[in-house]
Amino acid sequence: MGKFKDIWDRDKDGNRAEQRSFLRFAIIATAVFVLFLFVKKDNLVRWIQAGFTIGRQEKRIEALKEDNDRLDAQMHMLSTSRDSLESFAREQFGFAEHGDDVYIEE
Repeated sequence: MGKFKDIWDRDKDGNRAEQRSFLRFAIIATAVFVLFLFVKKDNLVRWIQAGFTIGRQEKRIEALKEDNDRLDAQMHMLSTSRDSLESFAREQFGFAEHGDDVYIEE
């Protein structure tokens, strides 16, 4: 910490005044940059979070589109084929045809 305090003392610059002056400038510029980066309302952290959120939402949209396509195909199949409709009703809702034996398991 002692060397860090020496950077701000201009009396100790000596023949390295230009280098030490640039170092002071770089430290201040970096501090201001970091301050704007994390404190400002539109900061970089929020941009990165928004990017991840958009990526997750796009994946979710793709999954929902695939699910919709699958459901559309199933709806088309059920509306055009009586056999598939009957088997769907039996499997999903426990429907039985007249004369079928029905067993209830608990």
